[in-house]
Amino acid sequence: MDTPSKQTLTKLLHQIDRLSVDEAILLLADNYPGKITFSSSFSFEDQIITHKILHNKIPVSIFTLDTGRLFAETYSVWSSTNTRYQTNIKAYYPDHTPLESFVLEKGPNSFYESVKNRQTCCAIRKVEPLKRALSGNAIWITGLRAEQSAARHDLQPLEWDETNQIIKYHPLLHWTTEETRTYIDEHNIPYNPLHDRGFVSIGCAPCTRAIKAGEDFRAGRWWWEDNSKKECGLHEQQHIITETSL
Repeated sequence: MDTPSKQTLTKLLHQIDRLSVDEAILLLADNYPGKITFSSSFSFEDQIITHKILHNKIPVSIFTLDTGRLFAETYSVWSSTNTRYQTNIKAYYPDHTPLESFVLEKGPNSFYESVKNRQTCCAIRKVEPLKRALSGNAIWITGLRAEQSAARHDLQPLEWDETNQIIKYHPLLHWTTEETRTYIDEHNIPYNPLHDRGFVSIGCAPCTRAIKAGEDFRAGRWWWEDNSKKECGLHEQQHIITETSL
């Protein structure tokens, strides 16, 4: 889409500022009919947003990225979610040609060998499918929360993603971990059982582990790498227009 004006983003920010999550998503869906989508990895946060969209029948498409290396538990909660809400969450898959070439050349577990290999794997399995999933949309809803990492503390609920040329909305940005778990329990929402075993951020099986007491939220992702490199590329932007920069 064309880059929105600062005035447009400011107006949207002010419109959703005092709304509930449900009301804000509905307002954005009304403003951008047929051009608003939500990406789910079936985390606590994503399951809450999925519940709000489907329970309230808000016209927002939902998709997931199936990298081919997900946990069995992730597929189970995906299936349970489809059943609970009588829906079919669409999956986007990696392009088989570069994936086959990469695995043939580097091997199935080369991401352990270097940051470059891991980032290439993420680019093939996640970033490229994401671009296809977002194509044609104006709003991308995410489950990002400020507590999840230092890089997310300064995010604004609504911002412009220059890399993907889309407006991003983070409805649960300021929710605490306790609030998300409480909401899941109160509404009996299907969730990934790995959360009960110490997994707080769940991605591909070879790249995710449970965290230990006192560890950072992102410690369980790519734990063999330096903390400063721990992003897969889905939420890395070259430039974001936020309310503070308007």
